[in-house]
Amino acid sequence: AAPVAAATMKLLLASLLAGSAAAFTPSAFNGAAVTARTSSSSASMSMETSADLKVLAKKLNPILGFYDPLGLAEREFWGQSNEATIGFLREAEVKHGRIAMFAFVGYIAHANGITFPWAMTMDGTPFPQGLSPPDAWDAIPDAGKYQIFGLIGFLEYWRECSSETHYMKGGKVGAFPAFDSKVIPGGALNLYDPFGLRKNDSEEKKASGLVKEINNGRAAMLGIIGFASEGKMEGSVPALKGIIPHYSGDFMAPFSHSVLPHL
Repeated sequence: AAPVAAATMKLLLASLLAGSAAAFTPSAFNGAAVTARTSSSSASMSMETSADLKVLAKKLNPILGFYDPLGLAEREFWGQSNEATIGFLREAEVKHGRIAMFAFVGYIAHANGITFPWAMTMDGTPFPQGLSPPDAWDAIPDAGKYQIFGLIGFLEYWRECSSETHYMKGGKVGAFPAFDSKVIPGGALNLYDPFGLRKNDSEEKKASGLVKEINNGRAAMLGIIGFASEGKMEGSVPALKGIIPHYSGDFMAPFSHSVLPHL
């Protein structure tokens, strides 16, 4: 069983690394084209600048406005242009906001004993009841967690390699490419808009929706961090004191056993 487990772990890590590394491959973006500030391509013309971020900041929060204490909006990551770096940061915020919204809603669902109506595993083991959300995660077998992270790796890979224009070259931030039915069975059921309800929306409506999504994502990131903080350090979030149960596990150890000794 040990060799099989080790092989599974290696395959999982390869999937995750492939999704992350795809962002920096020639197929994802051409470094020379992105770094050329004088490029006349349409992709370059549509790339956001720090001035655009200041305009967006006012739409997101008219009171606070533009706030960048670390000066990230002026940086140039990995030898790329400032515009390419802004594209990366914008995509990262949208992506983390979406994950945080899932996490926030998921935490509340588990805290109230809401689970899927079917068994958790193929052998009929039910979803755990009476556990805090992080404890419920720890109760999932590692084999199930490998599948979850494997799916995440695939989605990352598909986002990076299947977009018509990469977000670091002027592509739309947060736009997840449609699944190709020639490659993926049932490709019409796309991740972003599975029922095609938004395909005819105007660009203005889509832009307005993204502003709302960013604000909701920011709130969700603060919310899930608040849940986690109160779970580890009682009283660290006074508003949640006595509401969030203590968690004795390790948030930074998603698996029951470390994969590193098996590599």
